[in-house]
Amino acid sequence: MKHLVSCSFGKDSLATVILAVAYGYPIDAAVYARVMFDKNRSAEPPIHEAFIHNVAIPKLKQWGVDTIIVDSPVTFQDCFYRKRCRGPNVGKYVGFPIPGRCDVQRDCKLPAIKIAQNLFPDEEVMWYLGIAQDEPVRLARLKDNQISLLAKLGYTEKNATYLCKLHGLYSPHYAFSRRGGAFSARIKVKKNYGI
Repeated sequence: MKHLVSCSFGKDSLATVILAVAYGYPIDAAVYARVMFDKNRSAEPPIHEAFIHNVAIPKLKQWGVDTIIVDSPVTFQDCFYRKRCRGPNVGKYVGFPIPGRCDVQRDCKLPAIKIAQNLFPDEEVMWYLGIAQDEPVRLARLKDNQISLLAKLGYTEKNATYLCKLHGLYSPHYAFSRRGGAFSARIKVKKNYGI
């Protein structure tokens, strides 16, 4: 059986890697399903993308954990310039995603996740997901081939933050954004300053 960590390189997924290494849980690789802005550029904030490649991936490699990067075949630009095919705005461009909705997640990240899930078609795969003990709604959605080491070992989101800071794996994007993910900084700015 393969054991893979679904890794966005946010605090919860990196804390999952730290715990797996510390407690001796098997890890075959960390899998990063990367949302792309266009065919050549990540949609992650540049400061987080630099942290991923210059800090996190090398640190995981030192610990014997390889990283598999799966770029989404559907880019943010593909979604932005897609024309609506139903409703009152048929033929108009979709444009910017509405903050708080899951359009980018659904249209860009899920195709990459599906590719990642099929990396080992002839083997069973157990996925470690970075879901903290204090996220009961997300924990309730875990499938049979998914496990949260954070919940299993009693770690909250606050504990995950501490663990990442302790190991030098706390992304600098948290200085201006509460959550990770493509375009996360823009959403926080709108929320905090009303623009």
